[in-house]
Amino acid sequence: MNVEECCAVDEVVLPTESPDDFDLAMMAKAIAHPARLRILKVLDARQACVTGDVVIELGLAQSTVSEHLRILREAGLIQGEIEGPRTKYCVNAAGLAALKVGIAAL
Repeated sequence: MNVEECCAVDEVVLPTESPDDFDLAMMAKAIAHPARLRILKVLDARQACVTGDVVIELGLAQSTVSEHLRILREAGLIQGEIEGPRTKYCVNAAGLAALKVGIAAL
């Protein structure tokens, strides 16, 4: 798998409407931790990373990083593709755009 497969946004329509209150709250909760903000920044800078790379970058335990990645994924802010025993993550452009629209609408 390459970065283009994980982070393809060529046919994704970015949102123009604010997400509902529940989804916006989930997104806000997901970014309310410094480690998760750092993960988003790392993924954005590198375009894509496997879990082990994020662990090295943050200097946290693998289980802790996996939990942070799960929260970000469930909030729709990142996406992942399984590649053998590893998972490659990247920023979900549509999810991040929805968060920005939702915050701007407050």
